[in-house]
Amino acid sequence: MSALKQRIVDDMKSAMRAKEKDRLLTIRTILAAIKQQEVDTRKDLDDTDVLAILDKQSKQRRESINQFSSAGRDDLVAQEELELGFIQEYLPEPLSDDEIQSLIKEAIEATEASSMKDMGKVMAHIKPKAQGRADIGKISGQIKAALNS
Repeated sequence: MSALKQRIVDDMKSAMRAKEKDRLLTIRTILAAIKQQEVDTRKDLDDTDVLAILDKQSKQRRESINQFSSAGRDDLVAQEELELGFIQEYLPEPLSDDEIQSLIKEAIEATEASSMKDMGKVMAHIKPKAQGRADIGKISGQIKAALNS
């Protein structure tokens, strides 16, 4: 079992003991997504795979917050923000804009990328380093801009 998954399981037990209903519900949702991925792939997930799931879960919460805000559903916004906070406890420190730019520059140099045809190679180089620490979609746009200039 990966260290991150073990930490999440331990936190679930602590939340059960402390009767933290909201935290427990969120952690169970995370563990269900992890278990589903393990069943689908027929392998135990490592920390990188678990981070990808956490990243996806936090992205879903952010999108829900935007939709609920525009619909004026403040009660649901508060719930999603609470769950997002619990999920972010497991994610590493986010990358700053400068760190993202330096990662992109390093990846372009390492892969010798010169045009948009090399976009996949650059993304493959960056993704493991940025997973869970930055919005991959946003990075993709910045890579496109760098390759087109």
